[in-house]
Amino acid sequence: MSGNTRKGMPGGTPQDEGAPGATSVATPDFGRTARSTASTAASAATAPGDIGRRIASRREALGLTREDTAARAGTVVGYLQYLEEQSTATPGTSVLIRLADALGTSVAALHGGESDLPPGLGQAADHSELIELGPEECLARISTHGVGRIATATAGGLVILPVNYSVVDGAIIFRTAPGSTIAAAVGSHVAFQVDHVDEALSQGWSVLVQGSARAVTDPDARRRLDALAHSRPWAGGAERDLWVRVEQDRISGRRIAVR
Repeated sequence: MSGNTRKGMPGGTPQDEGAPGATSVATPDFGRTARSTASTAASAATAPGDIGRRIASRREALGLTREDTAARAGTVVGYLQYLEEQSTATPGTSVLIRLADALGTSVAALHGGESDLPPGLGQAADHSELIELGPEECLARISTHGVGRIATATAGGLVILPVNYSVVDGAIIFRTAPGSTIAAAVGSHVAFQVDHVDEALSQGWSVLVQGSARAVTDPDARRRLDALAHSRPWAGGAERDLWVRVEQDRISGRRIAVR
């Protein structure tokens, strides 16, 4: 992906009702787990994914503290910290089930087993409704930064490519390489889409921006965008130094609500 970031936009926080309390479920023996670190280190190389990092990423995306998450999962904060910070941690199935439930996700997702699959594999809700979003709510959902897709016409036909983007002064901003397919879109009309799918709750939203793609050439403006960049482009490459701004003519969106 080209652009300047990725962190998916925060999804809805799971409801507190029905979440296990800290005293309702037996907590793991943190001391025993710590003592077993040496024995698990040898098998870390074959562990199925970085579980701790995925737990932390999902928790932060939901805006939950470690204390919130530990209480919902019925465990202790120290053990959750251990899981998130120790790459050799291998929590048991029961712990992962409770954490997945507390974070509104699945055990497979925490293991990384769904990382190469498209979103939306879950079942649709029995009572769902498609709701139109107003311009302000659309902009609020895609604001800050994330991953979106830009659609443009080429000599070979329409293409849709993912980019890491930011929203600056109400406009979509991203970086790409001069001479790339996306760079060729500069000066033309494009469509830009961002969406989010919540597998656990069978909900989601999608926002579509339509407008003109313009190259940012002013040196001061470029320096400002360089300073605001959340990170280097995920796709790497020092040559991705062409800033592109999508000046919106129209923004629209919809969300799936469950009744």
